[in-house]
Amino acid sequence: MQNNWIDSEAQTLVDDLAKEGINEDLALRVYTTRLLGLVPQLVLHGGGNTSVKTTATDITGQAWDVLCVKGSGWDMGVIEPAGLPAVKLKPLLSTRNFAALSDETMVELQRSNLINSSSPNPSVETLLHAFIPHKFVDHTHSTGVLAIIDQDNSKELAREVFGERFGFVPYIMPGFDLAKKAAEVYESNPDVDGLILDKHGIFTFAEDAKSAYDLMIDAVTKAENYVEQNRKFSSFPKAALPENIANLEDVLPIVRGAVAHALDDGDYKRFVCDHRADDKILNFTNAADLDKFATRGMPTPDLSIRIKHKPIIFPAPEADHLDAFKTAVQTAVKSFIADYTEYFSKNDAQDDVTRTMLDPMPRLAFIPGIGMIGIGQTYKEAKIAADVGETFVETISSAEAHGEFKPVDMPELFKLEYWSLEQAKLASAKKRALDGQVVMVTGGAGAIGAATCQVFAEQGAQVVVSDLNLDAAETIAASLGAGHLGVACNVTDRASIKQSFDAAVTKYGGLDIIISNAGAAWEGAIGELDDEILRKSFELNFFSHQNISQAAIDVFKAQSTGGCLLYNTSKQAINPGANFGAYGLPKAATLFLSRQYALEYGSIGVRANAVNADRIRSGLLDDDMIASRSSARNMSIDDYMSGNLLKQEVTARDVAEVFLSQALARKTTGNVSTVDGGNIAAILR
Repeated sequence: MQNNWIDSEAQTLVDDLAKEGINEDLALRVYTTRLLGLVPQLVLHGGGNTSVKTTATDITGQAWDVLCVKGSGWDMGVIEPAGLPAVKLKPLLSTRNFAALSDETMVELQRSNLINSSSPNPSVETLLHAFIPHKFVDHTHSTGVLAIIDQDNSKELAREVFGERFGFVPYIMPGFDLAKKAAEVYESNPDVDGLILDKHGIFTFAEDAKSAYDLMIDAVTKAENYVEQNRKFSSFPKAALPENIANLEDVLPIVRGAVAHALDDGDYKRFVCDHRADDKILNFTNAADLDKFATRGMPTPDLSIRIKHKPIIFPAPEADHLDAFKTAVQTAVKSFIADYTEYFSKNDAQDDVTRTMLDPMPRLAFIPGIGMIGIGQTYKEAKIAADVGETFVETISSAEAHGEFKPVDMPELFKLEYWSLEQAKLASAKKRALDGQVVMVTGGAGAIGAATCQVFAEQGAQVVVSDLNLDAAETIAASLGAGHLGVACNVTDRASIKQSFDAAVTKYGGLDIIISNAGAAWEGAIGELDDEILRKSFELNFFSHQNISQAAIDVFKAQSTGGCLLYNTSKQAINPGANFGAYGLPKAATLFLSRQYALEYGSIGVRANAVNADRIRSGLLDDDMIASRSSARNMSIDDYMSGNLLKQEVTARDVAEVFLSQALARKTTGNVSTVDGGNIAAILR
């Protein structure tokens, strides 16, 4: 493990934060916390914590001895001083001789003693930090250390690796009881440099930031060296795999569909997938005994909050037998659900606490020949599950390499997964209408397309912005926030469509909603129109919708969770305009295309609807086109744009919101929604 401390960088941060009124203690605490948090082999997604004992002044000007400790929700790798809330130290120390302290009361005690009442909740391990008298205290979930202590003889191994310089604390769930036990172990030998917490992680401490950090790096390095020196093998014995492993883009929709959680109202709670497949992961997933060592539990119990009590394992998929793979995946998921339900029922019955079972779907999957899949209700959650999965793989691989992976038992995992403090977080989490769903918008960089992307992203969807112009698509995707995808697609080219769909599927696992929006307009009297122009318009304004729809149906069938096809058909499909036949004719065909899909694929849960919009300022209806169309109708531009019953101009966002309403109307198909401010001639009869 590399030591990343650099004196000049530490001093620069101290100087910079001093300008903000941050003292040197807290500045150095921020510095080493970041050093630890940026190494995934030490800390992942909210794991680990650090603290410093210093002084702080409240709003009255009174100075207090405080513990600045990592706050809930802060990532150590990018932490700021605000992420280390100051808690009055004396009240924390007063609990040292309490016989018991509930988690809820502990949180209340910590919050009531914050110097700044708007600070985040201090870490659940705040009391442990407080009870250790050293100024700087560091805690990580090092994969190297876990490979040593996730063994039957963990105490003996810890003594062999770390000697007398580290105390050993038996496994206890985080909270008051663990803090008391850790303090007892420390007090039995106050000369130790740190504590090893069985099946949990490592603490180091010192009177200065650098020494505490150095001790952590040295201890982790010792653990890593021990594993390497005692390694029994460099890679797992391999399972026999089919020669023709299926393509990832064919596998992921099957998996994603199988893990979609059926709800009582007939809909699904859908998930996003994040696939990983580097050499370490494939060495693990292709192991002959994968099902034995990968399902024993978690390397450290708090991982169960992210990826449940164990991963799911699917068989290797053969390219020519995808139907058999789909059946096997569905069977494995049913078995996982039954196992998880039993796990919940058995452990929930051990006390009289009222709990509600979480959805029983897996959050981490392994597929020989394919790799690892993180599963989450958002792309962020899926990435976190996959990141945690990499820690899972690395820790268990190292544990098995020199011994035998033996984590804490399932009841202890249950306590963490259903911890009241975590349940409270879940209960307060904000849900959005399209969480877990993936939408592709063609023509996504245009005015209507971009507005539609924005509206769907606001509702939680992962958005694939598809456009002929890749730079424009990526710009729109970036504007939506992290995790969205921009792809290049020529919707008149089937090969280009396949590439864009493959990109979406390999990124997220599948697709749920397709908004077929790309189009362009040509003018000319129909009796004088060049045949080539009409055919070109049909390619873009009709056949592209058919090509996109066919590609979508393939994905929808693989997922078996229905789907939604939405088409931008324009009022020209119903109410033709003079000299606009080249545009209106294929749009009319597209309207009936939507009805054909509604008719033929409703039986598998696919809904198909159309939007009939008019006079939207966009690349299609640009200033020149607006001038031309208003002239054709002998109207001013302003009158043309607001020439409807409501006398209001209709915007791209208005169209986007109607697309959204159609996507959310789960029992509506074959619908055509008008968005034109009121045009009697375009109303369906």
